[in-house]
Amino acid sequence: MKNNNNNEINHANFFYPEERLAVFIDGANLYAAAKNLDFDIDYKRLLSWISARSRLVRAFYYTALLEDQEYSPIRPLIDWLDYNGYTMITKPAKEFTDQTGRRKIKGNMDIELAIDMMEIAGHVDHIVLFSGDGDFRRLVESVQRRGVRVTVISTTRTQPPMVADELRRQADHFLDLHDLSAAIERAESNNSNQTSLTGVA
Repeated sequence: MKNNNNNEINHANFFYPEERLAVFIDGANLYAAAKNLDFDIDYKRLLSWISARSRLVRAFYYTALLEDQEYSPIRPLIDWLDYNGYTMITKPAKEFTDQTGRRKIKGNMDIELAIDMMEIAGHVDHIVLFSGDGDFRRLVESVQRRGVRVTVISTTRTQPPMVADELRRQADHFLDLHDLSAAIERAESNNSNQTSLTGVA
């Protein structure tokens, strides 16, 4: 039974200790959501929060990188995640000039995320997707047909909401990132090597 109303959710109602679970994080999308909610994510706490509620099989993190830069501002975070329980999926971002002459960066990871989710669907019971991108609605529907429950984590607390309505409706469950902030927020006094992520479109 779907529960898409975050105001009525008890997190324990749909996380089961015995189920196999995989996490998929759309890095740029999650960063934008957290930034709009004015907090930084502690990825160690996030992984601990998930692991305490299920049998975590894999946690994927997707982001694009500007390979031609001598130093990428997100490289420290990428390295930290890679050494601390996350499976990193990266690819070079493309820099281009739009019609107005402005330099922009494009690094869409949707295809990579979709392929990995379809491949792992037969080995898990539950998938948690950290993204509000409506392009994933059809992907979520496909893995649901394989018997996998899908929880989407994004936010409706921003204007406009970060989560697409069609994705929220398709998910078995929806959790608002705002409601998780107390459990996964990075404290100012945290001395870990995590670095705030600069989003790539």
